[in-house]
Amino acid sequence: MPAVVDWGVRDYTESLEAMRAMVRARRSGAITDTLILVEHPPVITVGVEGDDGGAAESGLPVVAVERGGHATYHGPGQLVGYPIVDLEPRGRDVRRFVHELEELVIRALADFGVHGAHVHGRRGVWVDADRKIASIGIAVDHWVTLHGFALNVNPDLSAFARFHPCGFDGALMTSIARETGREIHLDEVRPSVIAAWGSTLALPVAGSAPAPAERASAST
Repeated sequence: MPAVVDWGVRDYTESLEAMRAMVRARRSGAITDTLILVEHPPVITVGVEGDDGGAAESGLPVVAVERGGHATYHGPGQLVGYPIVDLEPRGRDVRRFVHELEELVIRALADFGVHGAHVHGRRGVWVDADRKIASIGIAVDHWVTLHGFALNVNPDLSAFARFHPCGFDGALMTSIARETGREIHLDEVRPSVIAAWGSTLALPVAGSAPAPAERASAST
């Protein structure tokens, strides 16, 4: 199984620099493919497509980053996963990788009786096609991925109402706790995410023809 590191609760900007350092280490071959798991204090991050609805006026810290997509929220009760993965042996197929990240989350959700799904034309993982339970946004640096997914376990969902996450009404956001009707802790969810990480991304995938650029992004 590819490696997993757990950072516990960690400041977003500090995590960002550490994640970028791990990307450099993966590019040099110093580490293998690795999933970082972390929980952040409240913050809104804004991807390369910009702030599409009120992040700057939310009253929360805002950090611009290189991932795809618009604005999204991270905070307590949300399990964030940053896969540091070399896409060279996986065919440099960014779209397929994003689909696999969605599948990872879907498999983890199944352990809690929550039916997550892909929705055509909408990135992330959805419940009944109208409630978003996880956001996906990555960047690719010389074919090594960074950023990743944010799975709502038991966050304060009212934070999403302070802006428009990924361009949607914040009321669309849901969580494992809301869907199951019970309190749930991140420690209950980590093993399921780790197992899904191994089963979904353990083996290199023969992919399509290489993309023309070495830096790319995919959105939530």
